Amino acid sequence: MGLQLRVDGRPVEVADDGSSLLEVLRDRLGMRSPKDGCSPQGQCGCCTVLVDGAPRVACVTPARRVAGREVTTADGLAAEERRAWGDAFCATGASQCGFCSPGIIVRLAALRARDPRSVERALLAHLCRCTGWRTIVDAAEAYGLDQPPRDLEAASARATIEGGTPQRVGGDIPLGAGGFADDGAPTGALVAVPDGAGSWAVGETLAEARERAGKVQGRRTTIEVLHPLAVPDGDWDVTLRTTWVEPAYLEPDASWCEPGGEPATPLANGGAFGGKVASVAPGAARRLADQHGRAVRVVLSREDVVRLGPKRPPLAAGVRSDGRGVVHVVRTAGIGDAIRSVAPELEVVEAEVSGPPTSAALRAAGWAEAAVLLAAARGDAVVRSPSGATARAEVGADHVRVRVSCGTPLDEVVLRSYCVGAAHMALGLVRSEGVAVDAEGEVHDLTIRSFGVLRAVDMPAVEVEIEGSDDPPVNGSDAVFAAVAAAAWHADGLPPQWPTRRRIA
Repeated sequence: MGLQLRVDGRPVEVADDGSSLLEVLRDRLGMRSPKDGCSPQGQCGCCTVLVDGAPRVACVTPARRVAGREVTTADGLAAEERRAWGDAFCATGASQCGFCSPGIIVRLAALRARDPRSVERALLAHLCRCTGWRTIVDAAEAYGLDQPPRDLEAASARATIEGGTPQRVGGDIPLGAGGFADDGAPTGALVAVPDGAGSWAVGETLAEARERAGKVQGRRTTIEVLHPLAVPDGDWDVTLRTTWVEPAYLEPDASWCEPGGEPATPLANGGAFGGKVASVAPGAARRLADQHGRAVRVVLSREDVVRLGPKRPPLAAGVRSDGRGVVHVVRTAGIGDAIRSVAPELEVVEAEVSGPPTSAALRAAGWAEAAVLLAAARGDAVVRSPSGATARAEVGADHVRVRVSCGTPLDEVVLRSYCVGAAHMALGLVRSEGVAVDAEGEVHDLTIRSFGVLRAVDMPAVEVEIEGSDDPPVNGSDAVFAAVAAAAWHADGLPPQWPTRRRIA
């Protein structure tokens, strides 16, 4: 006899084969609101469900442990409750791509107190890369309230501009309906995962494919974060060295393809901050589908994403107060042009360094660091981005203030959400984020909690002032990202290495 339990109010029976609860929900029962973000490390909270009413992370919960019990996913919440949470998240901008929010909603649904501190503590079990947390706290307070009408087409247009890829805004998105690649794979598709030797292990199920690949659980290293480049020789007013930084998007790369078909995009309802522009998943899905004559799902684990995915290119620079200087940066296609787009007087020298892949497609890579250096040399925190947006920022002990001008706002809720998220990412970039890479170029930080992403309890309040304009809309959050980074660095006293508040070698 198999395991018997109730899922979203209906009795089910599944094989007692040692599977996790998440494997049962997604791969046996086809339920897509619980998401697999850390694969499985029990660290991101995207797979949170209720077991007899109490929140539990499904990826590290053995299915046999919940035999005979009631499991509730975001799909199983009462219809009125689902609608109210979706409306609250949409109305406050508390969801962008919508990957992490179903798990967050499930936890908040079980939370009795909705005051900000209670919500922040509850969110310690979760990671969200997009929103910067403050809008999620707003959503908890807005739950059950009537929301003013909005033009969701305009909101989607602004989200597309900010995310850099087509994006839809609506009340169903926070509940997990963003169209993620692994959610849409056909039943019965083969599953392929990296085998660690440059090829792919294929199985009938994700568990079988990972077993064939010999997947080993990733760990957080004890070695320190290093800075691979030295500051150029010179008499500089400001110097800076940065390290390897993981984009830390929550949805691991995935795709699927039918034989002779087009692979599903790994971008889904968000751009992953440029981290999936060159993802290996779609090409592999197409090749393997044609090879096997069957639909194939390609799924990267969190460890695969860290090993194979691009990092922010480390740099070391010196700048004088007149804006001239030299930047040494890890060789990366397009990075020189990105830096010169805001700092044409800087000399860019690219260096070959052993390490993980890097990309200039990541959020404001290169030009944000250059803009921050120039702002530090001037003594301000004002940035004009290559797109033509302008942002200025102030960072205090318990607040961030931002003013942004980026053409017609289209939808201020979405624009504010992206600006708050950009502030969160900028504070992390300057103060806490980095991954350990050894002298041979191997990444050692393989858990999602090891990247240094700021938690909800660490994120200050963010005040966003949007300047109205009749000009065509352009991306504004990247300018905010650079401006907040400049303000945070200034507030910390311009120490010569990022991250400024993390143990470094």
